[in-house]
Amino acid sequence: MRPVAPQKDGPLANEDINSPEVQLIDAEGVNQGVMRTRDAIALAQESGLDVVLIAPNSAPPVAKLLDLGRFKYAAQKKAAEARKKQKVIEVKEIQLRPNIDTHDYETKMKAVHRFLDDGDRVKVTMRFRGREMAHQDIGMGLLLKVRDELEGKAKVESSPRSEGRQMVMVLAPK
Repeated sequence: MRPVAPQKDGPLANEDINSPEVQLIDAEGVNQGVMRTRDAIALAQESGLDVVLIAPNSAPPVAKLLDLGRFKYAAQKKAAEARKKQKVIEVKEIQLRPNIDTHDYETKMKAVHRFLDDGDRVKVTMRFRGREMAHQDIGMGLLLKVRDELEGKAKVESSPRSEGRQMVMVLAPK
């Protein structure tokens, strides 16, 4: 069994190019026309650069003279910048009880406002314990109050629904 060569990451360059001819673009961006790959590599070595395949699927493949190390570094920086800018949307959970006091309710609502301002989705969970299950209408009323209070700031992604001993409602920022 023949050993398999390790796959290189990034575009094909210099000796890795297996096409006999390439469309060559020089370091200044001027099209040099179709050229044999060996001649392109020799030209690149004279100028201290590399031949890098830019469009490998065209016929003939398009290659450019550039510094491969600098090219990879720039691509790596660009990918890191893109990762830094992306926002991961989380689902934050707020748990309420049907007989919550007004101050506690206001504190929970401050947290909900903060989560929505940060761009996160909020899962509002109403927990029922013991005999509270007989008063699910109070819990539903409280969830509807939360929905009405946040009407301008959030949209209801899933309306209040009962799941065993709890009611759940999911809000998303507008």
